[in-house]
Amino acid sequence: MKTTMAQQKAEAELTAFGLSLPETSIGPWLGDDLVLKVRSRMFFVFGDRNEQPNELTIIVKLPISAGMVQDLYFVRESKGWFKQHDWVIAHFDAEDDVLTELPTLKGWMTQSYCAMASKKLAKLVRGET
Repeated sequence: MKTTMAQQKAEAELTAFGLSLPETSIGPWLGDDLVLKVRSRMFFVFGDRNEQPNELTIIVKLPISAGMVQDLYFVRESKGWFKQHDWVIAHFDAEDDVLTELPTLKGWMTQSYCAMASKKLAKLVRGET
């Protein structure tokens, strides 16, 4: 996946944030794409089969806010299985400022992690006892 410097920085920061969550790992998914997993369940995907050079696509499960984020300029319509299961596709072209969206994307990553992790791990990440 070829990306701009801003996209590379965003991907590196999101990867580091995701790997700081309990019991996470990173691995391949559909060719060059990467996925973050909690235990064996994916919760964050980098890339899309139709992605062009200098683009960054992120796929994340948002059971709480999937319906609320559809009007954001970087959100693409999810279809089929992704839409049915509240997965959201965020797409950034080369000219988009992905770095300003990092706080939002980290929040989404946390929501997705909590949706896919065990209840015990989700409570730990949310700071619940």
